[in-house]
Amino acid sequence: MAKGLTEQQDNLAIAMIRGLAMDAPLLAKSGHQGTAMALAPLAHVLYSRVMRHDPTHPTWSGRDRFILSNGHASILQYAMLYLNGYGLEIDDIRAFRQWGSSTPGHPEYGHTSGVEVTTGPLGQGFANAVGMAMAERHLRARFGEELHDHHTFVIVGDGCLMEGISHEAASLAGHQQLDRLICVFDDNRITIDGTTSLTCSDDVEGRFRAYGWNVVQLGEVADDLNALERALVAARRHRGSPTLLVLRSHIGFPSPDFTDAPEAHGNPFGAAHITATKRVMGIPDEPFWVDAEVVTALREHARARGVAARELQQAAEARADDRWHRMWNPSRSAAWSSAAPTFDPTTSVATRVAVQKAIDAARDDLPGLIVGSADLTGNTGAKMTGESALSAAHPEGRQIYYGIREHAMGAVAVGMALHGGVLPAVGTFFVFADYMRPALRLAALSRAKVIFVFSHDSVGVGEDGPTHQPVEQLASLRVIPGLRVVRPADANETAAAWRQACDHDGPTALILSRQNTPIVTDGRAVERGAAIVRDTDDTPQLNVVATGTEVALAVDAARQLGEAGLRVRVVSMPCLELFAGQDPTYRSHVLPIGVPVLSVEAGSTYGWSALADDSIGIDRFGASAPGNVALQRLGISVDNVVARARDLIDTLGA
Repeated sequence: MAKGLTEQQDNLAIAMIRGLAMDAPLLAKSGHQGTAMALAPLAHVLYSRVMRHDPTHPTWSGRDRFILSNGHASILQYAMLYLNGYGLEIDDIRAFRQWGSSTPGHPEYGHTSGVEVTTGPLGQGFANAVGMAMAERHLRARFGEELHDHHTFVIVGDGCLMEGISHEAASLAGHQQLDRLICVFDDNRITIDGTTSLTCSDDVEGRFRAYGWNVVQLGEVADDLNALERALVAARRHRGSPTLLVLRSHIGFPSPDFTDAPEAHGNPFGAAHITATKRVMGIPDEPFWVDAEVVTALREHARARGVAARELQQAAEARADDRWHRMWNPSRSAAWSSAAPTFDPTTSVATRVAVQKAIDAARDDLPGLIVGSADLTGNTGAKMTGESALSAAHPEGRQIYYGIREHAMGAVAVGMALHGGVLPAVGTFFVFADYMRPALRLAALSRAKVIFVFSHDSVGVGEDGPTHQPVEQLASLRVIPGLRVVRPADANETAAAWRQACDHDGPTALILSRQNTPIVTDGRAVERGAAIVRDTDDTPQLNVVATGTEVALAVDAARQLGEAGLRVRVVSMPCLELFAGQDPTYRSHVLPIGVPVLSVEAGSTYGWSALADDSIGIDRFGASAPGNVALQRLGISVDNVVARARDLIDTLGA
């Protein structure tokens, strides 16, 4: 039994967890109780005997991290946070899955104290855990075990391991030898459609051993608290590889009606079934029943265990050098000692090249910066010159080689960001943002500070053809709430966009060119989302709004139109979201009311109708050809801008 808790208190704690796991979904008429019931003993052992945590200071840097990757079982985590004193009370449990409650359908980072990451899409939490373990080991390598020596515990189910992201993340974790990562596989063999034998015959243990994990088959110990504790402690002591504990559990246990039944997965038990189960457990048949004395004992026990560990850790933090504090509390770019890189205005520079120079310039001012790419390091600009690779042998490295694992890379970066102490930047070709969509969405939902570097941003990719030429990706990323999407026009805007991304308290996607582009801006457009880069002496007859490499093209077109006596203003709009958030005075200054607008962007025109009267874009897939040929044939050319501008002036101009 846990020191400070009696056997009776342990048993009542588990019974209360199971009772709440049934009552909350019944009241909500929605939820998953079966997994939470089966894993109640495991969760109790983790929180009361194994994990280092302090409910009074839930975000202290030295705590162990707990992730429920199978987030549909969220009532299990909420029950633990309630019983251990993280601020949830019984009324919060009653409000499970209701509007405005602290107990939403899946755990959400920043919404409920004690929730480390936002989980729900299966497998994402597992990959987040890999990122947290990588961040912990990196910090430990740089600052020592006195400051960093904690573990990441993650529970996964069959669904998490079926999703493809788990293969990528598990492979990376094994290669990196993340021995502070402990994963418990809830082997209940049940999915919504039925038993896993319908769809899957994987040898999970063999698979993880092949990845280089320490695999331990626990067998039928899901209700044996001491056996669970021994297994978790042994995993915590293991060195040299991450650990997978395979736990055979029985979904819905101890229900006399639905143990090991698919019905226990996603359908709330009826009142009669709950009554029968509570009779088996020997607790009162009362909705949301808890033993107040045991709740008090559990909370006191959690505080007593947590305070000593936290105070020891915080004493070490007080002795830490300035570099450690700057990693956990990075300064804004205005206070950096370095200047943004400068570029010869007579040259042409690909924005993917410019971002790498901006990264190098920021390296010393951001000691927590870690940069990596999915096998495209030199191609994307996601690189710090002279930095060693972060590896099992050199965990202090600041350059990560993720391999061809975009799906996992995005989620790993989110886990690193939410761990704290590091700022992850990850890069790949823009078209492969499609592989990373779940991670991008969850980064935005949780406001994880990740910088996503996407290069090769248009059909200018060229010969690789439509499979590699992004056309719909810009529009699709812009509709993700909370994801700041920036497509800089040139090297100056790229440098400004990088610094802005480092300052932003949330995720940023930088969309960068493969091909060289002239330097036509001073970078100011980034701050407010848009700015005038070429103006007219009198009120313009037309505003041409462009992003990325098309800004230079628009400037050339405006020059030709000016020589013909037409007044055309050019606006660079690297971030539509930021511009939309500016005050009306600034917006009307940049785009005067009554002056027609022509947008130019080498991608889908979806969304531009809110700003533009006409749009030049690419509303079809591309084609295999040299990049300049593909752009020209698809209408991204000076001649086409000139012709369309004339038509719009003739139709709507003053």
